Amino acid sequence: MEHMASLSLSSPTPDEVAVEVEGEGGGSSSSSSISKSKAKKDAKKAEKAEKAAQRLQARSRPAAAASESDEADPLSSNYGDIPVQDIQSKSVTGRTWTRVKHLCAEMKDQSVLIRGAAQVIRPVSKKMAFLVLRQSMTTVQCVLLVSKDLVSPQMVRFATSLSKESIVDIEGLISVPKEPIKGTTQQVEIQVRKLYCVNRAVPNLPFNIEDASRSETEFKKAEETGEQLVRVGQDTRLNYRVLDLRTPANQAIFRIQCQVENVFRQFLLSEDFVGIHSPKLIAGSSEGGAAVFKLDYKGQPACLAQSPQLYKQMTICGDFGRVFEVGPVFRAEDSYTHRHLCEFVGLDVEMEIMEHYFEVCDIVDRLFVAMFNHLNKNCSKELESINRQYPFQPLKYLPETLRLTYDEGIQMLKEAGVEIEPMGDLNTEAEKKLGKLVSDKYNTDFYILTRYPLGVRPFYTMPCYDDPDYSNSFDVFIRGEEIISGAQRVHLPDLLTERAGKCGIDVNTISSYIDSFRYGAPPHGGFGVGLERVVMLFCGLNNIRKSSLFPRDPQRLTP
Repeated sequence: MEHMASLSLSSPTPDEVAVEVEGEGGGSSSSSSISKSKAKKDAKKAEKAEKAAQRLQARSRPAAAASESDEADPLSSNYGDIPVQDIQSKSVTGRTWTRVKHLCAEMKDQSVLIRGAAQVIRPVSKKMAFLVLRQSMTTVQCVLLVSKDLVSPQMVRFATSLSKESIVDIEGLISVPKEPIKGTTQQVEIQVRKLYCVNRAVPNLPFNIEDASRSETEFKKAEETGEQLVRVGQDTRLNYRVLDLRTPANQAIFRIQCQVENVFRQFLLSEDFVGIHSPKLIAGSSEGGAAVFKLDYKGQPACLAQSPQLYKQMTICGDFGRVFEVGPVFRAEDSYTHRHLCEFVGLDVEMEIMEHYFEVCDIVDRLFVAMFNHLNKNCSKELESINRQYPFQPLKYLPETLRLTYDEGIQMLKEAGVEIEPMGDLNTEAEKKLGKLVSDKYNTDFYILTRYPLGVRPFYTMPCYDDPDYSNSFDVFIRGEEIISGAQRVHLPDLLTERAGKCGIDVNTISSYIDSFRYGAPPHGGFGVGLERVVMLFCGLNNIRKSSLFPRDPQRLTP
């Protein structure tokens, strides 16, 4: 019966099919011919299906064998992919997690639990593999070595099957090797006892972190030896910024940026300043000119604020005395340069003036000297990481910041053979040249240039008392590039209206701003600086996009 059952399930031959058709129809020879042709096609299809099934079965044998091997592995619970439900805030276990940066030789033989990205996976043999785990700016080497009752060959195979940048949990014992470990920040190893994959990265990344971390020095050495290295271009980096941010230099850059903002806040708070937040949707231009992003605001024309200028002045009129703000600034300029962005983080200050706008310069002086001192003292590791990939000279600055007048700066340029337009603003080349001259003469990369021509300053800038062609204003420079513009403001409504008209600004769009000075306004001044530009110039970077988390320039709106 079994034999007959197997026959009944097998595919019939063409002749059998033909006989069956003829028996049913008792038809003609043409009918028989068609039946035979159809039968042959069906037989070929059945044959192909059978071969496909055999191939599928053959392919499944290694997986089945591996599955059987895993089942046979008594240590299989010590490794594997963590089920999704276990990482959906299922429970609080109370386990103790250790930060990689805290791993040290004093912890020898201690058991630790860490999580990070698998930056390097290096198989040595079937019984041994190395895995470098990265956690932000720190890395540690993890060792898997087959050992009875501790690590199985299957566990080593699982580790080497992981894709780079996968997130893993590792539990193991800390050991201290005899020789220094190259390529990791921590000079200890973890003898792995448990290894779990939290999230697998795609096997083929857009680029490797190692390639994106290379310095120009490495590329030059490779050229000399004929070695081919992969260079990750700026556009590729920015297109996959989430990967690019993982390099040691980028991790350091944005930690430096955090500290710049932190010092800015803390210093000003210690000087009795109050933090504010002004609107970014406004009715008219805050700086003048056409470089504004225009939009429709419920049927009304509006634009994005080019600065918090008008509102920080209005808060001074509101009797706050001293204010500062950290917030986004929008400039619709078609500037395709290394130092311009369409959106950046503005650090703004406004304060009452008792006698002279140099009181504002005094704040600039002490604020930035305190900031530079803090960075040099507390961010040495971050600066070293940046310097490894983007070499730069430490910033030179004086305990008391150098101040020169605009005319003194112009005279230095003329003596050096540089022609400058009379009463004009300094262009990029002139700024660079003057920065070099000042550095050579005064041994500083940071200085203040005061008393600019009124014609190159915004409408709200106060003219000089002794010459209306000049203004009570200043710019501040780092490494020959301007980072700060500041001035005493016009607090007299009639003069402000006159100045706005001369600068081509529709007074009706800023009427509430001008009116705020009609109710009693103290003399005041302030300044603004771009956070990204401070970081770029302090760290000697060649492009502001390196110090902007997700840059917005005339050609980039994503990611």
